[in-house]
This record gives sequence, structure tokens and C-alpha cells, in this order.
Amino acid sequence: MIARELGAEILIADSGSTDGTLEIVRSLGCRVIEREYRTSGDFKNWAIPQAANEWILLLDADERITPALAAELCALLSGPSPGVAGFYVNRRFWFLDGWLLHCGYYPSWNVRLVRHRRCRFERFDEMGDTGSGDNEVHEQVLVDGPAGHLRHEMEHYAFPRIDVWVEKHNRYSNWEARLIVSKADHRADITAIRLPALARKRRLKLLAARLPFRPFLRFFYHYVLRAGFLDGYRGFVFCRLMGFYEFLSVAKAKELRRSESR
Repeated sequence: MIARELGAEILIADSGSTDGTLEIVRSLGCRVIEREYRTSGDFKNWAIPQAANEWILLLDADERITPALAAELCALLSGPSPGVAGFYVNRRFWFLDGWLLHCGYYPSWNVRLVRHRRCRFERFDEMGDTGSGDNEVHEQVLVDGPAGHLRHEMEHYAFPRIDVWVEKHNRYSNWEARLIVSKADHRADITAIRLPALARKRRLKLLAARLPFRPFLRFFYHYVLRAGFLDGYRGFVFCRLMGFYEFLSVAKAKELRRSESR
């Protein structure tokens, strides 16, 4: 709807999908570009400069734009935004047939509307292939200039079922384990300048890496300190899963260290 109203293109970056996606999007008039997937940052940094328009909206396949956000975007892009390089959009996560409104997952601000010549994604190429797949939860978009905040939210259907959550976080824990062993977050240099909140979060992660009982502390953080208990049963399940995710990350990091020492 936004693209039609503004006369913009819909650009699909594909990495070899076999589920009929390309046939569907081409039939809808979308422009498709294709490349082999290596890392999230590498793939997105290749795709972004190929956009035809100055402003781009970064949208994953499991995200939805609400009508209110669509109207706000149309109004914003119809007029000038001098001096602004991008905008943060808040996301709400769907889990166990409802929205997570606490647990440290809401609000969840991400830069999504950007001038494509003034942004890029972080790259952790020194990490190598960790077998974790798409690491969009780790590689953040960096904006060269001031960024505003949009009023309305997008919807994120990343975890429609528990087994999907487990499959994704089993892969993500490979990445986390490698970060723990290599301390690669120390090398997120530009992030510390452009995204101070993210840099603070990563410093806390490095500090937490030295603490004992990390799985329990992760559960306590999300369930108590971030009020996950207010989300009822879905909040309890989600926070328990986050503790399990921490356990996987720590156990895999220890496995890596043992393997490298041998």
C-alpha cells in the first residue's frame, strides 16, 4: 500500500529461496535481486545500495506494517525531513497467541526507515561461519546522522510457536558462544559512537559473562526486573526459554574452549 501510494518500488533481496517466494513477488510487480547468503550484515549491505529511492523501509518476511504505521509513513515520506538520516520503529512480538508487552522485549526500537546512502549494517566477519544463520538480532543498522522515532508500531511474528523459538535460538546460541570465546563485541567500534544505548547493552553483556549462575540470572532479569510476570503464562514460558538460551550459550562456549585447547 505504501509503495503504491508513493510510487515507490518493492525490492526483494533473496538468497536462494525454494518455497515459491520469487514467483509470488514477481507476479506482484516487485523487483528481485539475488545473491548467496553469507552473513546478515554482508547480505544487507549488498542489498541496501541497490534501492532506487533515497528512503528505504527495512522489512523482514516475518514483520507486518499496521495500518496506523502505514498512514504515518505515507505522511512522513510525502514531505521533507531535512537533516534526519533515519527513524526508529517500535516492534511488538507475537508469542503464544498474544503480544509480549514486557520481558525486556517491549518496547523494542530499531532503525528501519533510513536514507540508504547514510546507513549500513555492522559486520562481524571475523566471527567466521558459526552455523547460526541470520544474525539480525546481533548486527545492527548504523546511521550516519540524527534519527527520529515514529509514533506507531510494526508487528513481529518471529516466534509463532515454541518449536520455532527453540530452532532459532539453538542457532543463535552458536553465535553467542563464539562471542563469549572471542569477545568480538569489543570490536564494535562505530557502534559505541553512533548507538550509545547499544554499546551500554554490550558492555553489560561482557560484565555478565563473568557472573556465575547466568541461566538463572537471565530468567530473573527478564521475569522480575523487566516485569515478564505481567505477561502471565506467556511471559513465564518466554522468560524460562531465555534462561535456557543462556544455558545453551554458556555450555557451547565451554565446549568451544575445550575443543580449541585440544
